Amino acid sequence: MKAEFKNILIEIDTLKSSLQAARPLNIEALNKIKAAFEVEYTFESNRIEGNTLTLQETALVVNEGITISGKSMREHLEAINHNQAIEFIKEIASAKIEITERTIKEIHALILHGINREQAGVYRSVPVMIIGSLHIPPQPYLIQPQMEQFIAGYKQMETDGAHPVLIASYLHDRLVEIHPFIDGNGRTSRLLMNLYLLSKGYIITTLKGDNEAKQAYYTALEQSHTDHNREAFNLLVANAVKKSMEKYIQIVRG
Repeated sequence: MKAEFKNILIEIDTLKSSLQAARPLNIEALNKIKAAFEVEYTFESNRIEGNTLTLQETALVVNEGITISGKSMREHLEAINHNQAIEFIKEIASAKIEITERTIKEIHALILHGINREQAGVYRSVPVMIIGSLHIPPQPYLIQPQMEQFIAGYKQMETDGAHPVLIASYLHDRLVEIHPFIDGNGRTSRLLMNLYLLSKGYIITTLKGDNEAKQAYYTALEQSHTDHNREAFNLLVANAVKKSMEKYIQIVRG
């Protein structure tokens, strides 16, 4: 483990301890803060995939049910579906339910609800290529065994005592690499990452979707999937967790 990554994990552990020791806010105030984080997460995750709703428009669609003129029905559904998927992972995390293939399929089904009924929650049956990437996802007949290995891999990491942030990074990275679905793999992977983080007492972590951040994100994934060098992506996720926690603590402490 590189020194830089290790140091960030130490900082994250300190932030988590600080968060747990902080004087709790009243439920109403805390829920408003969390809701704001969740809308921002929905906005950024969808922006990575090309959704053009602004942060304010995303909030209006999700919280007020308002239709934004000039925006497609798909963009509206992506915002609504992602918000519902966040509620789902919060329930799963709170109940301490173990992550399985079924969990992943249920997250994906929510993401594609009303967008692609036939493919929602279903592993792809055709080969795919990722535009702009040299990585070629496995053939359809390899998806099931690789998903089984994927689940076994995260459980082994837990047994070995790996840091939760490293496991969350693995869940995101490896699921994108397998690319088990026709569409929605990125959103599903980021939700899976956050499901694990929430289950371990962390907060929603947002990966930014502006041009510079998106390029760094895809570059790190490409390096992981083509060179099998996971370090850059692990570092990217760890930095995102740290920044989200710092922001949250700053707001909570006023």
